[in-house]
Amino acid sequence: MFESEIQLRVRYAETDQMGYVYHGNYAAYFEVTRTEVFRRLGIEYKEMEATGTMMPVLELKTKFIRPAKYDDLLTIKLFVKSKPHGSRIKFEYEVYNEKETLLTIGETMMVFVNMKTGRPTEVPALIHEKLDPYFS
Repeated sequence: MFESEIQLRVRYAETDQMGYVYHGNYAAYFEVTRTEVFRRLGIEYKEMEATGTMMPVLELKTKFIRPAKYDDLLTIKLFVKSKPHGSRIKFEYEVYNEKETLLTIGETMMVFVNMKTGRPTEVPALIHEKLDPYFS
């Protein structure tokens, strides 16, 4: 299993009238987490696209347990619990506040797509190279 985390501070513009993080922002939080974790692994999404592969979201699930609020410092944990296979990779997330209270859980199923054909393609070799060692 692969696990990593990032931290984000909730900005005022990301909250609703109640002072809670607007639910639609969690998709962006998950994207930032994926991108930064991949960058730490030496996988740059920009380079993957330059070589003709994109990674759109196939499924997005979010369960809200407690609200995140303005100025909270969030820790977003990312998990890849099973080895990527075929054309898909599944990411799971846990969002915590500074008191280490679990606020939100989520998951995204991503599919690798050939940008020329618009069709699913195999998980890129670089993804396997970086993630496979975590699964024995």
